Amino acid sequence: MALTSCTVPHVGKPTFDLPDDEMEIGIGIHGEPGRVRAKLKSADEITEMLLAPVMEDLPYRAGDEVLLFVNSMGGTPLLELFVVYGKAHQILNKAEIKVTRCLVGPYITSLEMAGASITLLKLDSELTNLWDAPVLTPGLRWGA
Repeated sequence: MALTSCTVPHVGKPTFDLPDDEMEIGIGIHGEPGRVRAKLKSADEITEMLLAPVMEDLPYRAGDEVLLFVNSMGGTPLLELFVVYGKAHQILNKAEIKVTRCLVGPYITSLEMAGASITLLKLDSELTNLWDAPVLTPGLRWGA
């Protein structure tokens, strides 16, 4: 979801207009407009709106272990991402889906775009071991 458009460098201006009281759902990482435009809602309501279709898609079930990834679109402060993470974690707990790994921050971004995305990855022992393996890259570093 986006609260603002991004600025594509070769164009030099926002790719779409978005009033202050609206948000775009289903935006593209390269600045494409979303699938739905709606009135701005609270962080909790936005989190519910983003997480519900993700949970239903696989579908996720009670007892599943997941990696919860809350991503900044580039212009969203970390504090706001943790508000989204907290609500998403609460929703998953209520559904008895266990968050065993997480990632919160600006990892997949669009220039100057305020907004966030939520990704869930269903984990098994193999995927958890791969996730926990040492990594040393510009974007991710742990265990190395």
